[in-house]
Amino acid sequence: MKYRIATPLALFSLTLAASALAQDSAPEISLDTLRTVTETLSSDAYEGRAPTTPGEELTVSLIAERFEQAGLQPGNDGGWYQDVPLVEITADPDTAAFGYTAGDATTALSYGDEAVFWTKRIVPSVDVENAELVFVGYGINAPERGWNDYEGIDMTGRIAVILVNDPDFAEGGDEGLFDGRAMTYYGRWTYKYEEAARQGAAGAIIVHDTAPAAYGWSVVESSWTGPQLDMDAADNHMDRVPIEGWVTNDVAHGMLAAAGQDLDVLSDAARQPGFTAVPLGITASAHLDNAIRRQASRNVIGVLPGSARPDEYVIYTAHWDHLGRCTPDETGDDICNGALDNATGTAGLIALAEAHAAAGPAERSLIFLAVTAEESGLLGSAYYAANPVFPAAQTVGGVNMDGLNIIGPSRNVVVVGYGKSELEAYLDRAAASQGRRVEPEPSPERGSFFRSDHFSLARVGVPMLYADSGEDLVEGGAEAGRAAVEDYIAAHYHAPSDEYDPDWDWSGAVLDLGLYYAIGRELADSEDWPNWNPDAEFRAARDASRAEAGDE
Repeated sequence: MKYRIATPLALFSLTLAASALAQDSAPEISLDTLRTVTETLSSDAYEGRAPTTPGEELTVSLIAERFEQAGLQPGNDGGWYQDVPLVEITADPDTAAFGYTAGDATTALSYGDEAVFWTKRIVPSVDVENAELVFVGYGINAPERGWNDYEGIDMTGRIAVILVNDPDFAEGGDEGLFDGRAMTYYGRWTYKYEEAARQGAAGAIIVHDTAPAAYGWSVVESSWTGPQLDMDAADNHMDRVPIEGWVTNDVAHGMLAAAGQDLDVLSDAARQPGFTAVPLGITASAHLDNAIRRQASRNVIGVLPGSARPDEYVIYTAHWDHLGRCTPDETGDDICNGALDNATGTAGLIALAEAHAAAGPAERSLIFLAVTAEESGLLGSAYYAANPVFPAAQTVGGVNMDGLNIIGPSRNVVVVGYGKSELEAYLDRAAASQGRRVEPEPSPERGSFFRSDHFSLARVGVPMLYADSGEDLVEGGAEAGRAAVEDYIAAHYHAPSDEYDPDWDWSGAVLDLGLYYAIGRELADSEDWPNWNPDAEFRAARDASRAEAGDE
């Protein structure tokens, strides 16, 4: 499948000309950099850029080399790299076993096809035997919203069966106790496993459903089988749930039917305030044998020092990693090349470094951070946020890139997490200079705000913007844009077919990178300290960090 939508050259040239005038003749974004870096990073030689593999060595070396060629300085105490201590746990699929027992009947589930499960505990094997299954609805404990799916239930030695997303999803509106169709962090799979661990559960199994998950079962299978990375820990993550995983929707229906329950009926009940967890009266057992490997991965950091206030920072982020080798497709191709996700974003990071360096130093320092292990749970950015090379309190704000537009320019720009920060005013100005409108993301139910690296920095208070081309394409309109996005998610996301295409239309990416350049430059040449909006969940962290820095 090619993602190219032809754009009338005259229209695009006029758009670029207007943009250049409005942005004070900003340096050109190198189309050659976007193409060559994306093609190289997503080639089979890089084997899908999995952290701690030979593909990482090639990747981080290329990024550091291009940063240096662009004119950046090494960003971490004279070096280009920040070590990120990781542990790789690989479950043996031949001995992995998960099944449930109702009465005298035991149903064994097929690993990969019907169930995917793992442990984040750093142990050579794990066994859970005859643990009662408990349907806990959405697995949410949110006292500030008056909601606790675990109220009155002791989960010790039990396995939680959990619905994906959060209670407002099925309603489809824009308002509700859980912010309407816009997913909250309570809807993310990461939260559900974290909360199950806090409840003392022996296991946490999420019921997959394509619409509320925002991806099909193939993504679960390709993403959570094979080597799994996590942050290394002195306690071997023994505070985590022993067994985490997913089951298909069909399996969940059968499992609850074996318990004399109806998944659809219980799901309806779970959306209502006051829902009470339902012990199912059936048990499940699981076994895993693990291969364990400890090895550091690396973030790559370059800096363009500021001319007037070098100890104040504006940051650009993109993740360089992808899945490496994954579930083969029908042709036997087992390399998830990650061309769009996120070789394009990494190429954009390098192109922005080139543009800013060509323009010369801004008043504040500009940081270019290529992070590892985003696909494993934002690990590289989380490590940087916890161990910042440049203090969070002195980081003004930034822009994150996770996949660029390769389907042609759009009339609109969408903000993931719209309404959260004052950085949107900077985007409004930059978009207006291109004659484009700024809008909320069209599918907030996908939870994209919690799925990329800006979230790690947001959690420590740094205002971060995650904006992208909208679906309203100059050529083809919203219908064509939506079709291209949906096709990518259904057929290519986290699949071997996410490969570089020389026919991609980069004109939309160039426009978007012009926005990111303008925002970063305005921040870096100003004395502004934008904040999260008063009702944003990250406002308190930002206020606290700035207070510690002496900002009144």
